[in-house]
Amino acid sequence: MKVVLTHEQADFDALASLLAASRLRDGAIPVLPHRLNRNVRAFLNLYESELPFVEPEDLPKEEINALFLVDTQSMITLRGILPTARVQVIDHHNPRTGFPSDWEMITDKVGATTTILVEELIQRGEMIDPIAASLLLLGIYEDTGSFQYSSTTPRDIQAGAFLLENGASLKVVVDFLNPPLSEAQRKVYDHLLGSARSSNIHGFNIIIATADAPALEDEVSSIAHKLRDLLDPDALFLVISTQDGIRIVARSATDHIDVGVVMADFGGGGHGRAAAALIPASSTTIITDNRILESTCEVLTNSLEKHIQPALTVSKVMSRRPMTLDLDTPIDEAARLMQRYGYEGFPVMDGSSIAGLLTRRNVDRAIAHKLQVKVSDIMDSGSVWVQPGDSIHTLQKVMAGTGWGQVPVFDTEKNKLVGIVTRTDLLRVLTNEGKPADGRRNLGGELDAFLPGATISLLKLIASKATDLGYPVYLVGGIVRDLLLKRPGADLDIVVEGDAIRLARSLVEDYGGRQVSHTRFGTAKWFIGDIQDYLRGLPEFSPINQAHGLPSRVDLISSRTEYYEHPSALPTVERGSIKLDLFRRDFTINTLALRLDGSHYGELHDFWGGWDDLQQGIIRVLHPLSFIDDPTRLLRAIRFEQRFGFRIDDHTLELIRRAVPLLGQISGQRARHELDLFFEEIRFSEMLNRASSLGLLEAIHPALVLSPESAEMMKKIWDLKVPAEWDIAESLFTLPQRTALVYMAWLGKLGESEGISASKRLRFTAEFSISLRQVYRGRRIIQRLCGQKPSHIVAHLEKIQQAALFILYSETPDAYQKELIWSYVTEWRKVKPVTSGRELQKLGVPIGPIYKKILASLRSSWLDGEIDSVEMEQKYLHTLLENLPPDNIH
Repeated sequence: MKVVLTHEQADFDALASLLAASRLRDGAIPVLPHRLNRNVRAFLNLYESELPFVEPEDLPKEEINALFLVDTQSMITLRGILPTARVQVIDHHNPRTGFPSDWEMITDKVGATTTILVEELIQRGEMIDPIAASLLLLGIYEDTGSFQYSSTTPRDIQAGAFLLENGASLKVVVDFLNPPLSEAQRKVYDHLLGSARSSNIHGFNIIIATADAPALEDEVSSIAHKLRDLLDPDALFLVISTQDGIRIVARSATDHIDVGVVMADFGGGGHGRAAAALIPASSTTIITDNRILESTCEVLTNSLEKHIQPALTVSKVMSRRPMTLDLDTPIDEAARLMQRYGYEGFPVMDGSSIAGLLTRRNVDRAIAHKLQVKVSDIMDSGSVWVQPGDSIHTLQKVMAGTGWGQVPVFDTEKNKLVGIVTRTDLLRVLTNEGKPADGRRNLGGELDAFLPGATISLLKLIASKATDLGYPVYLVGGIVRDLLLKRPGADLDIVVEGDAIRLARSLVEDYGGRQVSHTRFGTAKWFIGDIQDYLRGLPEFSPINQAHGLPSRVDLISSRTEYYEHPSALPTVERGSIKLDLFRRDFTINTLALRLDGSHYGELHDFWGGWDDLQQGIIRVLHPLSFIDDPTRLLRAIRFEQRFGFRIDDHTLELIRRAVPLLGQISGQRARHELDLFFEEIRFSEMLNRASSLGLLEAIHPALVLSPESAEMMKKIWDLKVPAEWDIAESLFTLPQRTALVYMAWLGKLGESEGISASKRLRFTAEFSISLRQVYRGRRIIQRLCGQKPSHIVAHLEKIQQAALFILYSETPDAYQKELIWSYVTEWRKVKPVTSGRELQKLGVPIGPIYKKILASLRSSWLDGEIDSVEMEQKYLHTLLENLPPDNIH
């Protein structure tokens, strides 16, 4: 086994070097150190699932025969390293002395170790995705002080430019590389961090921190920025006592909290996301008195209670005019009402006051024991209720804290019961419809017929190991959907109702291969070794061939649930049931699961109505906030609708229309990723038209209009197979050839400024933008070339990239222009004179710019038909040489 290691308290250069080295040293596993810098850990919290890093405890239990030390020159202690292990050091610091003689050292004086490795990636022509490119750019930026340190070299800048061309995000760099705090700021930062207190106001996480800093002269915004990034609240308020008075600095992460309005209560101001206020020293008695800070926080909390309103209130989901019972209602009457209306519980009233809740469970118990009692004798006592204006978060807390599945809604202003909210109501809010599970259909036979025998054997091998561990295991998502639609299958997506990492380890121990896990997310990848011998004994096994081979890896996911504390927040992940795991998905048709273990093999689990929606051909979102949580689902809904020929249901369509503006807030990489997936589909044209009709494309960027002409041109390019004569690479601008050309056809139909602006929004590479500009300018050039000599035409067309020229050729209706471009591509660009520079040197022509002029003149004569043989070229050459000034010939 080979591993890549770096130093403890790793910074971004260390982390980026880990990633780059793992890609360059085939099969080497990048192992995270035990301690990471705070901003590095914050980055990993967001992006770790997209990166191949492994925690030391998750390494396979294998001997390590090779290790690569990056951004460090000290040996790292790790279990399993053989004494004979090969060691390679890659670092940008000055080499230390006393290294073992068998260590290989790669050191260079550049600003960052990452630069050395990026240069090797460039040499190898490695593909880099935007997240990886952003991490590598972070490594270079951090160790060069954003190219301001004196240790920065031109090589660092060139490496940075390459990463930007490959999709690196400067926004990510800015977000994670803030300027360091001064010593005074650091002390205040520490005090604020130690005093920070979190409170929940209408479902929003609000943090208030205080500090006594009479000597602070530096600005506080940097401190606020760092605390906000570290604590990630919905809103942050810093209350600091200074010589000038009490300073309040506020930051908001959501449109639902306008801190400018809150600060206005203190005589300050600002805008919705950032504001501040100063309570002058003259308004207080003793500035450093903690009591003044406390009282200011109390006033601030009251102001927040007044100004913050929940995004979704109980009044919007409750049932009005609830049915209630009196304390002395007989149990038989209560049972009859439950039977009649199907209710699981009733509020019990004592006059106008809530006295308790009668549940079906208590009624059934009483009847089973043949008790003749009143409601008051068996109810769950307590005055539990929520108000109409309370948030859904508050409702969830009340239900979780009391166990009440039916919570009365009491209007304190009117002093009356106005509604009731049940678990079903809450579920419908979260799931849109809250459909019950659809029986227990068994699709084991269909699954066996749908997948190759070797894959079925592999699934049963995994299921058998899961059964040994006591874990239910499920095949979920797209593969189940495609099985029911009888379409070619999607990737295997396996969810374990238990510890997926433990299951992966057991599979490796018993059947070989290796596993990479992400503890935070409870996920593991099992990289399968040669397991044919283990599968051969299973009855479902069929010989493995190229057409029906096994996947190289299997992704195992612990079933989990995700809670969004507020709209557009990152989800909080917790271990949960398969039902809750399926609920976090995008559309009902993707929430189906097939259980694989033991006697449950092939059992269909449908908790959210996916079966019915598949049968009816409906795309239905799971809950009303789904598009707010992840706006890219807007485009995904279109893709599924058009791929399957389904219909987006009316409620989901209305939610899409409301959420359209959110597409303008997502990153260009995410938007383009979804559009890239359009171009992998046969019905991509229909997808774009549908997205355009709903305003989704223009929401991404105003210039992304879809005219009939551009749609027709894109379809034409998509259907074409580029002839070999064009010599256009299969991969262009980090995209598949066809996808890149379709984008160029689309953006090329826009005005030049609009097209370039849209390309920047979608984070295309600089090379793509250059080629796109050549499309715009090439149209004007080609029009002027009509009737010109071939040499003149070639001189202009050879400045245009082949991809841009192909677009110009494909779009022009002018037969003469087509013939002109085709002649250039197939004939003229290949014309070269027989004479070479070496022969000119033999003829006594001094080396210099005159060579280029002579050879160009010879080539032009060939192109224009003035030369048609070697003999004529020689005569023309001698004529040229005779007319040269004497200084140009020895």
